[in-house]
Amino acid sequence: ARRQNYLEWILTRDSHVKEVKLFNLGPLVLQRYRALFEKFYAEDRSLALRKGVAGLALGLLSLIAFYGAYAFMAVRAALGAITLGDLTLYLSVFRQGQTSIQSALASVGSLYEDGLFMSNLFAYLDIGTGGELPRREPPLSAPHARSQEIEFRDVSFRYPGTEKWVLRGVSLKLVAGEKMALVGENGAGKSTLIKLLMRLYDPSEGAIFYGGVDLRDMDARDLRDRIGVLFQDFVRYQWTARENVGVGWVPSLDDRARIERAVDDGGARSLIEQLPQKLDTMLGGWFEEGHELSGGQWQKIALARAFMRDSEVLVLDEPTAALDAEAEHELFVKLQQLAAERTAILISHRFSTVRRADRIAVIREGRVEELGTHAELLAHNGRYAHLFRLQASGYVS
Repeated sequence: ARRQNYLEWILTRDSHVKEVKLFNLGPLVLQRYRALFEKFYAEDRSLALRKGVAGLALGLLSLIAFYGAYAFMAVRAALGAITLGDLTLYLSVFRQGQTSIQSALASVGSLYEDGLFMSNLFAYLDIGTGGELPRREPPLSAPHARSQEIEFRDVSFRYPGTEKWVLRGVSLKLVAGEKMALVGENGAGKSTLIKLLMRLYDPSEGAIFYGGVDLRDMDARDLRDRIGVLFQDFVRYQWTARENVGVGWVPSLDDRARIERAVDDGGARSLIEQLPQKLDTMLGGWFEEGHELSGGQWQKIALARAFMRDSEVLVLDEPTAALDAEAEHELFVKLQQLAAERTAILISHRFSTVRRADRIAVIREGRVEELGTHAELLAHNGRYAHLFRLQASGYVS
């Protein structure tokens, strides 16, 4: 029952929406949920049927016995063999028989009610999980390549039901294979750009192009299958290490060789080797034999998950937030190898990480305030230079 509740939790928490949609986890989690529910329902139904049949049989037997005894005693009372007090006693017994019949009928009614509930439940589970935004029919598809050009063209956005603009007039173009870093204060709109790129939302104004194709003309599933993402608020699945990594590309969930490669690419090999059952170790503290990890260890698992798919675009949202300096260095050596031919977007507050990008975009209050290389932005002596020197002073003072 706790596993079933956990699957419900995955599907209904708003913080999980990005990964559920990106990795297309809806069908997988629903399949597991349905299997557990059908198992429990079959057991409950079998138990209820046995109880109902047994109760009905016993009730009928009791009723027949009570009626027979009552008729017999009524005849005896008429013949004067028993008193009226005795007859009253037997009448009470008759009423108890009626109660037994009512209880049996209530059990049958409960079974019918449960049947109606299950019909509604499975009708609900059959509803599509995509919740996709409108698209062109038939959808267009960008040519498949090792990397893709991405363009945000005068993009403005505000969340549905709000009046505040989160992004305003953002124009950015990443050539295929370019590594761009996004920096800015919390709430500046950096993560919102990623949500729009994944097409969790459509821009309120402007357009986003992937490989020259407007995202609104593409199939959202096709688009998301081409993007590998490590979210800042990644999900810590209370599953085995193998499943935690494998859900990054659900079609290869049982491909152990591919999962092993993703573990190596994500820098999680030493972690996996330390686990009691290696990849088959249950992670987290929710279930029996679960092995809890530190924040940095969970992040390595999430990074390996991002490397499960052979993506054209790699998005890393604060990938080193929970890593120490040595682990951060190892990660970026690996990233330089893996992302050599891919377009990559990096969001980070660490300037030791940001300066490695080909270009850096400074986002402030939903707008692109500065754009250039690390050296160019330092020479410009603007917002980026101020933030860089502010952070650097913490290491030299």
